[in-house]
Amino acid sequence: MEELLYKLLQSPVETEVLEFKEAKNQFDKDKLGKYFSALSNEANLTGKPEAWLLFGVNNDKNIVGTQISDKQLNEYKKEIATNTSPTLSFIAVHRVAVAQKNVLMFQIPAAPKGMPVAWKNMFYARDGESLTGLNINKIERIRNQQTNLDWSAEIVPDATIKNLSAEAIKKAKEQFAEKHPKLKDEIPTWDDITFLNKAKITINGQLTRAAILLLGNPESDTFINPASSKITWILRDRDKIEKDYEHFFCPLLLEVENVYAKIRNLKYRYLKSGTLFPDEVDQFEPYIIREALNNCIAHQDYTLGGKINVVEREDGFLTFSNLGHFIPESVESVITADAPEEQYRNPFLANAMVNLNLIDTIGSGIKKMFVIQKNKFFPLPEYNLDNNKVTVTIIGKVLDIKYAQKLASMPDLSLDEIILLDKIQKGKPLSDEEIKILRTNSLIEGRKPNLYISSKVAEATGEKANYIKQRGFKDDHYKSLIIEFIKKYGEATKKDIDNLILDILPSVLEVKQKENKVRNIVYAMSKKDKTIINTGTNRYPVWILSLSKNENAR
Repeated sequence: MEELLYKLLQSPVETEVLEFKEAKNQFDKDKLGKYFSALSNEANLTGKPEAWLLFGVNNDKNIVGTQISDKQLNEYKKEIATNTSPTLSFIAVHRVAVAQKNVLMFQIPAAPKGMPVAWKNMFYARDGESLTGLNINKIERIRNQQTNLDWSAEIVPDATIKNLSAEAIKKAKEQFAEKHPKLKDEIPTWDDITFLNKAKITINGQLTRAAILLLGNPESDTFINPASSKITWILRDRDKIEKDYEHFFCPLLLEVENVYAKIRNLKYRYLKSGTLFPDEVDQFEPYIIREALNNCIAHQDYTLGGKINVVEREDGFLTFSNLGHFIPESVESVITADAPEEQYRNPFLANAMVNLNLIDTIGSGIKKMFVIQKNKFFPLPEYNLDNNKVTVTIIGKVLDIKYAQKLASMPDLSLDEIILLDKIQKGKPLSDEEIKILRTNSLIEGRKPNLYISSKVAEATGEKANYIKQRGFKDDHYKSLIIEFIKKYGEATKKDIDNLILDILPSVLEVKQKENKVRNIVYAMSKKDKTIINTGTNRYPVWILSLSKNENAR
């Protein structure tokens, strides 16, 4: 190990699979986990069986020694084993004594083929000597190492048709007949195994993990352990305090309807413009609930051993979440694409769900969800793709009835533009390219990040007053107010000027930004325009009109 240590120290720089840390007395456990994930993933990508993390060595590759004890090492090992997915630990930790100084050599295994290593549900990587997130290209490079590996298609050797629900099989036949009407008369002549083979739920009569998920008896969930078929529904009040919950297991073909039945889909009433008769709609369109829930089932990363969550809030918010990164580039790309995605996490399961008329694979489901919300004047579905999880929130109410009704009445707006304006309404950040699109069509004004709807949209939505509050006035307007104040009262202190114009500055500005703008206006008046002069001190200024301004005033 001493020989290997000197060999690693001869490396010209730290690499994607080699990292030096002083760590004289301790090292942050969370940071250690991130390095474990990054070095493990990079070892996989570079075709190496292992990576190395050395404690007791500084960035100049000088041995400084570490005092980390065996007790601390055991805590590190436990932390790594608890929070990595898939569960991994160090191959070994070698303590090497060199010149009466200890060096700890952490031997980190390469990520398994087809399985990137996550730390606390986040994938990490190296960019030269820096720690960074594992980008989608690297994730797919690892996942594609076993192109024939499909978790949902794996055979469950000890399971038989007796482990499937007879009620679920009956429902599956009905769904299959609905999807394939030409086979409607033929289906009753098939026995259960023949049907399951033709529906591509089983393989040559052998039960797959997909068959257990969709059709298995509740106790069959143990066949796919450590994965789980669990779906948890939670009801929370407006303060996000839990009021009720229930867990659901396979057969998911039937349980989807039971989860749906738990959701309190109340009626929502609002007045459309131009009529006194209220429109009454469901808070949550049934299609959206089923589509979001079935997407969670089809795209869940079951190798992570988690569950699907459905969280309902009494104030009109419904959230669905499943583990695993979002495979398409972005939600926007799915909406605008003319073709379905080419890759699916669980292709066998997804295909079985298509045959049972649960989902489609032509890429239209998410887009239809957006169109439904748009047509109801409700906020668009909101996706969060952080922490190796896909979370979609559906809002079952109008946030601003006047804005929503008038905006929806603008016939020239495309769905893409409405999606971007929806972000502005919710205060979400936009990319430079998205801002460019809205500016080109004169839909927004302001400077990033203080963007607001343009006068064109404000006029259409009845938000003209709000538009002026957000945009503010030209600087000349504020200057004229200051001059008028001094004319009337002879002078103006800093406090006077703040009281005069701070409240009428653009509402999108924060307090500090408003103070800076006042300072810049006064500076311009005194140094550039030369309309006012300071007769006080720099700390306590007292502004009066300059001589030329006083003469003009006469």
